[in-house]
Amino acid sequence: MNLTTLDPETAQYPVGLQRYLAAEAPKRIVFLGNQEILRRRTLALFCSVKCPGSAILQTHDLAQGLRAAGIPAMSGFHSSVERECLTILLRGTQPIIVCPARSIEAMRTPAGFKQALDQGRLLLLSSFAAGVRRATVQTAAYRNRLVAALASAVFVAHAEPSSTTEQLCEDVLAWGKPLYTLSCSENILALGARPLNVDQIHKLAC
Repeated sequence: MNLTTLDPETAQYPVGLQRYLAAEAPKRIVFLGNQEILRRRTLALFCSVKCPGSAILQTHDLAQGLRAAGIPAMSGFHSSVERECLTILLRGTQPIIVCPARSIEAMRTPAGFKQALDQGRLLLLSSFAAGVRRATVQTAAYRNRLVAALASAVFVAHAEPSSTTEQLCEDVLAWGKPLYTLSCSENILALGARPLNVDQIHKLAC
């Protein structure tokens, strides 16, 4: 499957990147898969690497609810909780956008992605140059801002206090985007996020 490259001068370049990232907007983005998924309203999923067990269970339930509701989702799917959500979502039929914190130009596509790619419901997206072959703390932080900028709404299962994920929550709220979290994530709720559980998925602003 061929890669597609877009730059800010291209009509298909997502306007949200320049709107929310301003001077930090990537000079190019590279796609593999169905680019039309970017036109859909999507929910970004995030979770800190460290996550309480109660939040993990609730997030699994939420991912199953998103799958049942067919809500398009996007993430780096990097932390263990995020990867578990991806496993759940790949069993469904809704569109998914995966954004690695590295280049996809020389990346070996995981075998688990093949069926979703063939079905036209998966898109791999990266803003990193071909030489960036490994994820770092810095590339992951930038990737998460890019995902949040592209998404219609953002869900953060857990953000460690004073972490880059908590800072991302503050950025999303400053952008005026809907931010959701679990009822047990008190620090994110205190910032102004809306509580979300599986029974409220139909209320998502995305």
